[in-house]
Amino acid sequence: MTEQGPDSPTASRPPVSFELFPPRTDSAALALGRTIDRLAEVRPAFISVTFGAGGSTRDRSLTVLRYLLEHTEVEPMAHLTCVGSTHAEANRLVREFLDAGITSFLALRGDPPADVDPADPDAGLGELRSAAELVQLIHRVQEEREPFGTTTVSGVPGAARIGARPRPERVAVAAFPTGHPRSRNLGQDIDALLAKEIAGANLAITQLFWHADHYLDFVERARAAGVTIPILPGIMPVTTPARLARLTELTGVIPPAELEIGLEVEPDPDAQTELGIAYAARLVGDVLAGGAPGVHLYTFNRHEAVLEVLERVGATDERTASER
Repeated sequence: MTEQGPDSPTASRPPVSFELFPPRTDSAALALGRTIDRLAEVRPAFISVTFGAGGSTRDRSLTVLRYLLEHTEVEPMAHLTCVGSTHAEANRLVREFLDAGITSFLALRGDPPADVDPADPDAGLGELRSAAELVQLIHRVQEEREPFGTTTVSGVPGAARIGARPRPERVAVAAFPTGHPRSRNLGQDIDALLAKEIAGANLAITQLFWHADHYLDFVERARAAGVTIPILPGIMPVTTPARLARLTELTGVIPPAELEIGLEVEPDPDAQTELGIAYAARLVGDVLAGGAPGVHLYTFNRHEAVLEVLERVGATDERTASER
């Protein structure tokens, strides 16, 4: 059965969303503005912006989020992590984002620093111990900012009832179709996802995977365990052997031999790009055919490859395709 996505598709086009990271230089910032403008043309459901552990990219992340608010009609989503954060710091940061008009969040436990003991599951964490705790904190801060309102009761002069508090647009969390590096088994990952939903998450976005069955099987197991929120597949077109090697190092997810070998033996950069885009397009098509509620694309701050992938699976309109 096809899942219900976070937004209704327009003209039968599946909902799409993107991830960006804050630029490190002024020239990169200019290029990112152009990329955002191009990504906005396909009317994504949202664009998320990463946030360094301990607030290391706070100002630059907020600048990108504000650009999205002020120059596009796309919903910006702010990343938040638990690593190295106190309750007070996280509270202050969530409030700052809400005050800036950011109402969607991706709550992450975050990666521990490289110098901590990998055998300690809580190494490097601050006072917040899990993404579920961070989800609860986001909702609590919103409730503190926006007290209950009242609405009049029709036909009863002077009577009023308490109205619902406004809630953040989206509070998303991560899901791990191939297993989190620190999990004992996939069942633990599904239990963690269910705990995040119970805490108030209303969307999940997967980390990278390379085979459609990994995603589809994970969703089936999650549904059997009671998870009901949409689970978006996260996919990145990887177009160079160096980037593929780096992703493998970061995620621990072994890439398919056909892609790894193809990128290694192909000397032509254009041919490498075609290999990566073609593989990603097949993967997107397979998960959508299997019932995915949309697709979340990791862009590496470039628009060309992800837009080509979407065009190949029919997820861009004719205007966007003609302007590429």
